[in-house]
Amino acid sequence: MWAYTVGFTVLPHVGGFLGWFMNRKEIPVWYEKLKKPSWCPSRKIFPVAWTVLYTGMGYASYLIWNDLGGCSGKAIVPLGLYGAQLALNWAWSPFFFGARNLKLALIDILCLDGLAIGTMCSWYRINKVAALLLVPYLGWLAMATCLTIRIWKDNPEQKPGKGE
Repeated sequence: MWAYTVGFTVLPHVGGFLGWFMNRKEIPVWYEKLKKPSWCPSRKIFPVAWTVLYTGMGYASYLIWNDLGGCSGKAIVPLGLYGAQLALNWAWSPFFFGARNLKLALIDILCLDGLAIGTMCSWYRINKVAALLLVPYLGWLAMATCLTIRIWKDNPEQKPGKGE
């Protein structure tokens, strides 16, 4: 069973790593030039935070999968919500850094917030520890959502034909 534990725990890191790898050159070139609020965390904090958060949510997903007997009919909603929020989590970096589309990144993270809350609520009835492992993630998402809103508001995107 340890292979399942490791697999579920590592899975969230895959998309996070790919998002970073694909967009790593945009951070010093574009992101650093954006107007950001004074409470914006240092760039050095993000990889540490996401390592902890992805590990916690991955292990929590294993607990849910295990408690529901694997990929059973009972697991469709709780693990489906988890998979959907994880996909939106992974999509945020390409929207924000890759496409430089702050509005799309904002829409993504707002939808992500709802799915992450739904995931935690659906998990709470199954395994309280798994649900509680998502609390730091939801806290970070709240900060990331506020940060995305502020960056979107403070950095109006150039419209084609304007400001050129």
